[in-house]
Amino acid sequence: MKSTALLMNKDRTVTVLENVEHELYEELVKQEDAKEIHCTIDDQTVSFPAISKVVWCENTIDWSYGY
Repeated sequence: MKSTALLMNKDRTVTVLENVEHELYEELVKQEDAKEIHCTIDDQTVSFPAISKVVWCENTIDWSYGY
């Protein structure tokens, strides 16, 4: 099942990952306390700065709403 994962960054910004498999979400949750996050997306290793929380959004996000 694919959905959207929201990474709540320590600097109070948000990183949005769309079309994410639930297994990748679970991998990101395990790294919540790490200083740097590493994962593989579309066969490429990706790094993110430290995060405070990962949120799984099963429904689509309405970007036209004005976020």
